Amino acid sequence: MPTNNNLTILQPLQAKLLPDGQVLLTRKLIEAIVELNNYWDGSITVMMEESQFENGNIDQKVFKINELPFNLEVISFDLITPALLKKHHSSVVLAVPGYRQNHIAQVCKLAGVPCIYVSEYTLKTRNQIASVTTSNPIMRLRKLLWEYNQEKKQCKAIVMADGLQCNGTPTYEAYKHINRNPLFFFDTRISEDMLATEAEIEKRTANSSQAQPLRLLFSGRLVKMKGADHLLLVAQELKQMKVNFELFISGSGDLEKTMHKTIAANQLQNVVKMLGVPDFKTEFFPFVKKNIDLFVCCHRQGDPSCTYIETMSCGVPIVGYANEAFEGISAMSETGWVVPMNQPKVMAQKIAQLSQQREAIKSMSFKSLHFAQKHTFEKTFKARVEHMQQVIAQSRQAQEATENRLSEETNPIFA
Repeated sequence: MPTNNNLTILQPLQAKLLPDGQVLLTRKLIEAIVELNNYWDGSITVMMEESQFENGNIDQKVFKINELPFNLEVISFDLITPALLKKHHSSVVLAVPGYRQNHIAQVCKLAGVPCIYVSEYTLKTRNQIASVTTSNPIMRLRKLLWEYNQEKKQCKAIVMADGLQCNGTPTYEAYKHINRNPLFFFDTRISEDMLATEAEIEKRTANSSQAQPLRLLFSGRLVKMKGADHLLLVAQELKQMKVNFELFISGSGDLEKTMHKTIAANQLQNVVKMLGVPDFKTEFFPFVKKNIDLFVCCHRQGDPSCTYIETMSCGVPIVGYANEAFEGISAMSETGWVVPMNQPKVMAQKIAQLSQQREAIKSMSFKSLHFAQKHTFEKTFKARVEHMQQVIAQSRQAQEATENRLSEETNPIFA
C-alpha cells in the first residue's frame, strides 16, 4: 500500500479545544490510534466536531495537539465534502452510523473513496437507553419515534457503504445481512502483555472458600444506563441473605454522590468500597487480576461495552443482566451467568448461589481468560486493518471494472 494513503476517521465523540494548543480527548481514542499505526501503512486523520463541554468519560485527558499520533481536524461533519476527502488523499473513511454521519456514505461515493461504518448500537439498545434516561413519558415516546426514523436512514447508509465493522454480537446480527463486507470484533484495550496468566488465577483462587468473602466488582460510569443504581440494591439483598461478600465499585458519574449516601444510610460501609477512578493500567487492572472473583454487571441496555472482554482478560467471570450484548458474548464464549433484566433480587440470589460454588467460579475464570486470549488489542486491530485493506482493494477493482466498461462503451471500435 502506498505510504501516502490516509485513513480518515470520523470520531463521534466531540473534542474540547483548550488554550495553548491543547485538546481534551479520551485515553481510549489515543491508544486506538497508536495501535492502528502499527498496521496501517500511511497517515491517519481524525475528524471531530467541537464541544464547549467535557465529554464525561472517565478516561478523558488533556493532550497537546502537535504531539498527537494523528492529524486532528476539528470540523462540523456537515462540512465534509468529496473535495475535502480528496484533499486529505483519503484511502478509506471510517464513520459511525447515526444522525451526524449517515450522509457520509453518499459523500464517500461521490468522492470515489470507500466508506466503512463502525456500528455499536442496535435499535433495541438505543431504545433501551432512551427508556432508561428519559423519565417523561411524552419525551420518551418522541425519542423512540425519532430512533425508529433514524434506523431507516442508518440502514440505508449501511447498505450503501463499502464495508461494515460491528462492535459486539448485537449489531453484527442486526446488520451483517445488509452490507457486502461485514466484520465482527470485540472492542478492547487489553494487550497481550496485560492478560492474566493461569498462574495468577491459581494464586488468586488458592484460598477461595466459603469462609472467605466473595469479592465482587463493578467498573464503569456510575449512571442509570450502566445499572449503577441497581448495584447497591444487590448489595442490600446479599447483606440480608447474610452472604459473605465484598463489593468494589470503580468509576464516577451522576449517581456517585447518591451512592455514597445510600451506603451510609444502609450501613454498607464494611462490604461496599468505592474506589473512585484509579489509573487503569497501573492500579485498576492489576488490582482486578489479583483480588476479584466475580464481576457484577447490571447494564440495563445492550451496548457493546469493552468492560466484558476486558474483565475476562483478567480471568474474572461475569454475572450480568440479559442484555443483548452480554447474552451474545456469554453464548459465544460459553462463560458467565446470565440473569433476567432489571431484577436485582434475582441477581443477588444468583451471586448467593455462586458463593457456595467457588470451584465453578474458578473453572469459569479459566474459560473467560481463554476466550479473551483470542480477542486481544493487537489481534483485534490487526484484523480490522486487514479488513480495511480488503475493502479498499475490492473498491479499486470495482472502480477499474466500471472504468473499463465505460471505456469500451464509448470506444468506436466496439460500436
